[in-house]
Amino acid sequence: MADNDKSSWDQQFDVVVVGSGAGGMTAALCAQGQGLSAVVLEKDSKYGGTSAVSGGGIWIPCNDDIARNGGSDSYEEALTYLKACIGDEVPQEKLEAYLKNAPEMVRYLRNSFGVKYTNVPKYPDYYPDRPGGKDGQRSMEPEAFDASLLGDEFDRQRESFRGTLLMGRIAMTQREAHILFSRSPGWIGLTIKMMLKYWLDFAWRRKTRRDRRQVLGQGMVSALRYAMLQRNVPLVLEAGMDSLIHENGRVVGVNVLHKGRKLRYGARRGVVLACGGFESNQQMREQYLAKPTTVAWSAAPPINHGDGIRAGQALGAALKHMDKVWGSPTVNKPGAAQQITLFIERGMPGCVAVNSKGKRFTNEAAPYPDFRDAMYADHAKGNGTVPCWLVFDATFRYKYPMGIFLPGQIEPDSRLPKDWLDKVYYKADSIEALAAKIGVDVNGLQQTVADMNGYAASGVDPQFGKGTTAIDRYYSDPSVKPNSCLGPIVKAPFYAVKMYPGEIGTKGGLVTDTQARVLREDGSVIAGLYATGNTSAPVMGATYPGAGSTLGPAMTFGYIAARTIAEEAKVQPQPLGVAA
Repeated sequence: MADNDKSSWDQQFDVVVVGSGAGGMTAALCAQGQGLSAVVLEKDSKYGGTSAVSGGGIWIPCNDDIARNGGSDSYEEALTYLKACIGDEVPQEKLEAYLKNAPEMVRYLRNSFGVKYTNVPKYPDYYPDRPGGKDGQRSMEPEAFDASLLGDEFDRQRESFRGTLLMGRIAMTQREAHILFSRSPGWIGLTIKMMLKYWLDFAWRRKTRRDRRQVLGQGMVSALRYAMLQRNVPLVLEAGMDSLIHENGRVVGVNVLHKGRKLRYGARRGVVLACGGFESNQQMREQYLAKPTTVAWSAAPPINHGDGIRAGQALGAALKHMDKVWGSPTVNKPGAAQQITLFIERGMPGCVAVNSKGKRFTNEAAPYPDFRDAMYADHAKGNGTVPCWLVFDATFRYKYPMGIFLPGQIEPDSRLPKDWLDKVYYKADSIEALAAKIGVDVNGLQQTVADMNGYAASGVDPQFGKGTTAIDRYYSDPSVKPNSCLGPIVKAPFYAVKMYPGEIGTKGGLVTDTQARVLREDGSVIAGLYATGNTSAPVMGATYPGAGSTLGPAMTFGYIAARTIAEEAKVQPQPLGVAA
């Protein structure tokens, strides 16, 4: 380009990172740790991206906590499992790069920057019955972080969704959520303890309603941002990438629009694109995703428009898996900025998912991406499954959460907005009346409910095997026998909530190699350009092996990108992945 005079940079760093989610901040920190200067550019007025509103989990086979917690794992088992899930969609060397580097990344962040993760022993892989699968240990979550350490910077962090908070206010870890939602022994005492800790923090309560104790995605982003502050790694908000600057066959910088000003950020060693997918771009959704599709069904914050993907495309980058998403069924809650995901509810006993014919089409407790895929597959058969319905009875309503509202024992119908009835949720005194209200086949729904009641009595679901795997049972009610995922649907009134095929992010993106370098269609490297997270094509292919399969690779390949840049810059690297 004619305007690429190196003397005209407004700012220049060794590494320019676009996007302030977990992958981007990890890349910047690791670059700084290798002796390189780095900056993070974020187009929004808040930092943290989709990572900040996520569960914060990372899927890390062979993590150091496994042996400490009495478990076992091996590289061979993990590779066998990934290949069983992904098949040949992703080159084996890419899978190996992930498995070899993911545990190192976790150690490096802990030892070098104090960003700490601990594993969740009981959280199973999503397909634990496949070769190499595990009933727990591989998923990790961030340790709790004290938000007061961030000072005023905490106000610039994207807030968590209220649905991930107890009573819409109180932060809870993945372990705590499992105890609370599955009503495991001690759940009442834990609830009281968490509420007291929150409300008795008087000094913090005078400042904000947000919890001082940051966990899940908030804990992850807080810890990474604090490490950046400690290491003087700059973050520039409201700095959206307009285009990449390409000179003599190499990416050398980024054109940025910062608060209305056009700026040029030079990258002496490389640019890392970590700016998310395209779930908020309706045009790209229409171009690539299954139909029907709309931004309105997404559970992601409305910030990702495919900027990094389109910037890479402009330089001839190859794309892959553009028709795939990190899918989940979602429900609409009036007033919410986005849809609410149903991660937990479908595994609870006493509910059934049906199409417009009143028939089941999949295992309700299946991993959320599989449930979404099943909606489209059944819809393609003409069964009216986009959207579909989750039907449940008064017992379910009283005991369990349902996305748009808390359990009835905490938030009864009388406390819900009056205009929600038969618009947001539907309610009737009989299955027949409920079917008429929601427009599904009456005979089909009656028979389906009768079948489910029989399955609940026997504990066996001969249709779809609900409750047969550890991941099915992870969010269920262990007090319900003989199958903790199956309960009768018999007590009036009966309820229904409409479910949509949403997502927590799109999957498809720029094709990268084992070193996170962006590739062209012919397999050649676009020099100076790297990508990670949902800007890149997923190492997990079309599947979702376990909780944290999005953020784990985002952070790992951000780490790999930083190391690759340092090696190519011939900077003497510090030892990476030193054992804790």
